[in-house]
Amino acid sequence: MTVSLSATPAAPYDAIVLLSYGGPYRQQDVLPFLRDVVEGKGVPDERLEVVGAHYRLFGGRSPINDENLALARDLRRALHERGSDVPVLLANRHWHPHTVDTLRDVIAYGGRRVLVVITAAYLSYSGSRQYREHLAAVLDALAAETGVRLQVDVLRAFYNDPGFIDANEQAILDAVAELPQGRPVHVAFVTHSIPETMNDASGATGPTYLEQHRLIAAELDRRLRARFGERLSGTTLSFCSRSGSPRQPWLEPDVNERLDELASSGQRAVVLAPIGFIADHMEVAFDLDTEASAHARELGLAVARATTAGHRPEFIDALAGLVLERAAVERDPAAPRRPVVGDQPMAPDVAPAGSCRQRDGVVTGIPVTAGDRD
Repeated sequence: MTVSLSATPAAPYDAIVLLSYGGPYRQQDVLPFLRDVVEGKGVPDERLEVVGAHYRLFGGRSPINDENLALARDLRRALHERGSDVPVLLANRHWHPHTVDTLRDVIAYGGRRVLVVITAAYLSYSGSRQYREHLAAVLDALAAETGVRLQVDVLRAFYNDPGFIDANEQAILDAVAELPQGRPVHVAFVTHSIPETMNDASGATGPTYLEQHRLIAAELDRRLRARFGERLSGTTLSFCSRSGSPRQPWLEPDVNERLDELASSGQRAVVLAPIGFIADHMEVAFDLDTEASAHARELGLAVARATTAGHRPEFIDALAGLVLERAAVERDPAAPRRPVVGDQPMAPDVAPAGSCRQRDGVVTGIPVTAGDRD
């Protein structure tokens, strides 16, 4: 990072940081990781172990770690092919490598400006503001520790980027090919559920989280109908990974309830398409590959799970294009932009005031970065 990048396509950035949620690497990490997630909320260990049981089924290792290593490698390669040798680093909110450690390394090697890629395609509190709150706290701590104030930008949300949608389409086509030929297929789009209050708040400055997903689901439905005709019996949007108080309304229906509906209507083949994820989180590995797939088979449904977008070259190429687009715009605001799909606007580079709060209109006073500190 001591080498000037001023002549490269990634200038003015000294590093690209993939910022993810994080996950344990081994059995003994599971409980400490979950304690990190709920720090300050007073959740007892016995409740954490209920969630921890999901990780323990996989040897205590979350799939997200290897997924993000692969994503960083592939993005680094794609950028190199476009003439950029900017480092691509990993950081996590809740486990190693922690964000503070990764950004400390950036400072130590002379980096001063960073582009953060949040590993979430859609805008909501959980996929945007919560990460920007986290970054603001880390930057303040590092400035106090090192005397250096990093400049951090955040890549715009990319749910309606053509490459992200192309990747999901190809993943679904591959999954359909795994099912019995000639049998009508239903494609169940799946994403992470969030509280209805959080969904409402996500629409304060743009489309809501639910509207964002509905746009992608409609576009994929159009493409799949053109491809399969009558073999496509339909598509639906479902949710997974609901948590918290049962008294708080979350987006529904759950994917398993959707499978019940499909089986009762006579459907016999289904693709589970995790369009809400770019990589295999535990929500994909357990909620879909383990729980929903087993439930589908119990109902007599032939089931195939589409890969997440991060496995696909269409998405990697798009992500590299988005990174270099943002770098070009920082050098020249009139630089060309990648197109978006559908009638929803391109997400802004800098989050507007009031965007993606946890509850609409509730100002917590928690500082954020890459946007107004509201």
